[in-house]
Parts: sequence; structure tokens; C-alpha cells
Amino acid sequence: MSHSTTTPRRSVFSRPTAETGFSSWITTTDHKKIGIMYFFTVLVFFFLGGVESGVIRAQLAQAENSLVTAEIYNQAFTMHGITMVFLVVMPLSAAFFNYLIPLQVGARDVAFPRLNAFSYWMYLFGGIFLYSSFLLGGAPNGSWVGYAPLSLDSVSNMAFYAIGLQLLGVSSLSAAVNFITTILNMRAPGMTFMRMPMFIWMSLVTNFLLLFAMPIIAVALFMLQFDTVFGAQFFNPATGGDPILWQHLFWLFGHPEVYIMILPAMGIVSEVLPVFSRKPLFGYAAVAFAGAAIGFIGFGVWAHHMFTSAIGPVARSAFALSTMFIAVPTGIKIFNWVFTMWGGKLRFTTPMLFAIGFVSMFTIGGLSGVTHAVVPHNAQQHDTYYVVAHFHYVLFGGALFGLISGIYYWFPKVTGRLMDEKLGKLHFWTWLLGFNLTFGPMHMSGLLGQPRRTAILPAELGGAVELYNLMSSIGLLVLVVSALVFLFNLITSIRSGVASGPDPWDARTLEWLSASPPKHYNFDTIPSVSHRDEFWHRKYAEDEAGQPVAVPAGASSEHVEPDAAHAREAEVGDGTDAAHDGVDGGHIHMPDPSYWPLVMCLGFLPLAYGLLGPTPWLIVIGVVWVIIGYFGWVIEPVAEGDDDDPVVEDPAATRSGVAAH
Repeated sequence: MSHSTTTPRRSVFSRPTAETGFSSWITTTDHKKIGIMYFFTVLVFFFLGGVESGVIRAQLAQAENSLVTAEIYNQAFTMHGITMVFLVVMPLSAAFFNYLIPLQVGARDVAFPRLNAFSYWMYLFGGIFLYSSFLLGGAPNGSWVGYAPLSLDSVSNMAFYAIGLQLLGVSSLSAAVNFITTILNMRAPGMTFMRMPMFIWMSLVTNFLLLFAMPIIAVALFMLQFDTVFGAQFFNPATGGDPILWQHLFWLFGHPEVYIMILPAMGIVSEVLPVFSRKPLFGYAAVAFAGAAIGFIGFGVWAHHMFTSAIGPVARSAFALSTMFIAVPTGIKIFNWVFTMWGGKLRFTTPMLFAIGFVSMFTIGGLSGVTHAVVPHNAQQHDTYYVVAHFHYVLFGGALFGLISGIYYWFPKVTGRLMDEKLGKLHFWTWLLGFNLTFGPMHMSGLLGQPRRTAILPAELGGAVELYNLMSSIGLLVLVVSALVFLFNLITSIRSGVASGPDPWDARTLEWLSASPPKHYNFDTIPSVSHRDEFWHRKYAEDEAGQPVAVPAGASSEHVEPDAAHAREAEVGDGTDAAHDGVDGGHIHMPDPSYWPLVMCLGFLPLAYGLLGPTPWLIVIGVVWVIIGYFGWVIEPVAEGDDDDPVVEDPAATRSGVAAH
């Protein structure tokens, strides 16, 4: 008797199956690929933001300069702020979240893989929408803070700002829900909250901040959009509106936003400093709770941005105290990082140098930030270049230094290769020099009275201010050279860097337990966790004197077999496929790619352009498109065929990364 087999006919809702090539990238739901896509998209926007800063510094290099018009200058500094905040620093953190959170918590992917892809596409299309404004009548020119009533002017192009930030906000909110769910529900057996890597702690706090802060700016942007597009009067004082209401709403989002950008970098340096100091993080619990405290208090300091606005003395006093108080948990972190290095066997690798640079530059930015809490001082420095210097020391000297440290640190994990150390150190020292030459003099020019957001540097301010501005413009050139060194190092190291092996730094956390680059399913078996710094404890035991001694087999015996508690936890399971698959020897089921996140996000573009007002038909097309994408998303099959990957049941293979070191 013969048997015949038939191939099921693929429907329009069938899931894509390509594992390589362009289509595999645009349909991917793999958290690692999405993290890489975030990273390279950020590089493009970083280049554009750098060009805009070049326009600003070229214009201000001389007093009374007329290199560009005021209109071009206004568009440049507005888009520079929007780009660096919403299209560079925040999504660069998202690149780290995507790539590292599942690996560090011992999971195979994020909780909602298709939602993860949706978040990326919304980010990309939000950025494209904002930059298309240059081709459609001019970019927003009312600054990234969008103060009303200036932002209500029809020539300000702030409708692009209002709608574009809404798209980016949808992306951030979707990602925040995904990462919080992943951290809370998909941690490996035994990974309690007090055993989580510090980067995971800071990621959790950051995403809770996003969850609560983004709806506030969404409400404000809806109101601004109704004012600019439909003629509502929320913020127009001439018709009874209140422009101070915009400031309250914006800064109630805007100051937590500062910590949304800085906390991921704090998490990164909290991983890098212990590894290259060969010591555990000093005061782990204090650092974790200080991060949570920063997130909580961050919602209570917004009005120090408004000391010169019409708020009363009681409000000024209360927010002065809260602004001073937030320095306490921040100081705790700084002291813990210093004590982590104190007495350690320091290795001054490139990631370590950038981590130390982060601590140093962020401390300077933090100290100048304390002066904002002093109301009379705040009144003098408000809207001067002193403020520009402060927030660049926090967000460039802080966030970017920390994020770059993370790039050098985890580059071997992503590519299996090392970045060139000589070029890396050249990048660091030129970056440090260029940064301080650019933003250091701004403290002085601001204290001497140079206003921000003005296209012309007034000659009457004196030669000293002009000299400081020239120094800042030269500093930017040094930063450009430094960035080119980094880019060259990045490209050449991807192509021909020295092979790193799975654990080039003698690291401490779980992601280094996987191969470099990790397999599609991250781990052959889901690891059981019994220590903080689990990976380090698998490599080392302590001798009688309490000194670490390498375990010859690569793992101490307590990690070969899960202890009784872990075995019980594994038996019960936590309701996720990942935890279940890793302990029962079944199959590893990974999410298949999908067209629908991309299709659905494409529908938001005509919807967004339609809201600008040219024709209501664009809104109709966009809504129908989004609805079709949504139903396609819902209807498509969970998986395409039998695509499960077999589990490799070889403990030696699981420990191979350890044994090599």
C-alpha cells in the first residue's frame, strides 16, 4: 500500500520562513535581530543629529554671524534636540534592552515577539515622518520643549512635532510593556529580584518610568495637535487658554525622561565596572534601591524647570527641596561605583575607560544640576548656555559615555569578535577631549549671559563669550574626528576583528554563558540560578582564605545539577514555554517571523500625514490599512509547520563557554 504526502497550500496569512537575506530581517521577531536593527538605525539618526549640531556650532563660532538664516538655525536646533532625545539616546537604550534582557534573565526571547517588531517599525516610521518635514515645507522650529503659545503658530511646523512624537510614544509604550512582562515573568529558575543583574534592575525601572511618563506627553501632544490643526484653544492665552498648562504637562513627562535616558547607562556601567575591577558591585542592594528611588522621585521635580514661570513661593520651595533630595540616591550610586573600583585589580580596557568617563562626566553634570535647585541661582542661569552645558554633561557625558561603554563591552557577544583596542582608546581620549572642549566653555558663556535658542551671538557680550563659542565649535570638530574613528573601528571589527571566544572579559552574568554570537534560541537549556553574578560563580570557588579559585572543569558541582528548590520550580514551571522547554528535554519552540507588524505600522504613515490636514482621504486609507494589519496579525497561524529546534542535551556543550576560560 502506497502513501502519498501533500504539501499544505500556503495562504496569504502564512508566516514567512526565510532565515537569511533581506526578507528575514524585515519579518524577524528575534529579539537579537531587532536589537541590531535598532542599533544601526540609531547610527543613521546620530549622523543626522550631528549634522544639525554642526550647523549650530558653525553659526555661533563668530559673533553676528550670518552663515545661516534664523529659520534654518531654529529648525536645526529643534531637530537636533528631538533627534538626540527621541531618535538616538532612547532607542539606543532600546537596542540594549532588546538584545540583552532575554539573555541576562535566561530566557529565549521577549514575552511578545511580534509586539517587539511592531515597536521597532513604529520607531523607524516615526523618525521618517519627522524628517520628511524638511521636504514638506520645513522642519519643526519651536524647540524640542515645544513651549506654547509659540508652538501654536502655523509657521512653526509643530504639527509634525506633535504627530511624530505620538508615533514614537506608541513605540516606547509597546516596548515598555514587553520588557516589563519579560523581566517579571520569564526570569530563569532561581533568579530572584536580588539576583538580577543590575542592568536588568535599571531596565525595569526605566520601563516603568516610560509606562507612566509617556501617557502624560501623549495627552499634551493631543491637546497641542488640536490647537494647531483643529483650532482648539487649550494653550492660547488670547482666547482663555493657559500656556503654563503646557509647561506643567511637558515637564511632568520631561524630567522623568532625563532618567529614562540615564538609568540604562547606569545599569551598563554597573555591569562593566565590576568585571574590569575584578570585584563584585559594591553595595548591590543600595545601587538597586537607589535606582528605584531615582525613578520615583523623578516624578516630583518637574517644576524646577518653571521657577521663572508663574508658580508661587510655596511651589518653588517644595520643588527646590525635592530637586536637592534627588541628589541623594544619585550620590549613593556614584559612591558605590567608586568603591567598586577601590582596591580592585583594574583593567583599563576601552569599555572600562568609557565607564570611568561616565562616572566622571556625570558627576560634573550632577553637581551643576544641584545649582538648579537653588531658586535665585536658577533665575540667573535660566535659558542661558549654562543649562545647555549642564544637560549635555548629563546626557552626553553621562548617557552616551555609558552606552558607548556597553557597545564595546557587548560587541564580542553580538559578533563573536573584539573591537580594536588601540582604536578604541584613541576614540575614548579624543571623545573625552572633544566633549569637554565643546561643552565645558558653555558653563562660562552661560554665566556671562549668552542666551540659548538664539541664532545670533551678540557682539556686545564681549570677546570672552565669542572665544568660548569658538572653543566649543573646535571641540565639535574633535568629536567628529572621534566619531569617525569609532565608525571605522566598528566596521572593520565586524568584518575582520579578532575572534573573541564566548567569554573574553571573564564576565559575571548569564549572557556570557551562551555562545558568541548566541544561537537563535539563546541557551541549549534554561540555566538555573543560585547566585548573584551566576556565571562568575560557575567559574570560581573560594579557597580557605576566601580567595577565588578557578574551577578546573569550568563549573562548580552545585551548578551541574539543579538544587532541590530549582528542581521543584522547574517541575511546576512558571507558565512560559521557555522555562518549560529548558528543563523537560522537549523541543525549543521559537516564534516564527511575521509580516504583520511591518504591514500594520506602514498604515500609520498615511494616517499621520492625513492628520496634517491635506486631505481626509489619507486618514481613511491609513485607518483601513491599520485595521487590515491588525486582523492579519490576529488571524495568522501561531507557527508555520514543524519548525521546532531540538534541544542539545549535552551539559558540556552548555558549559563550553566556561571551559574555554
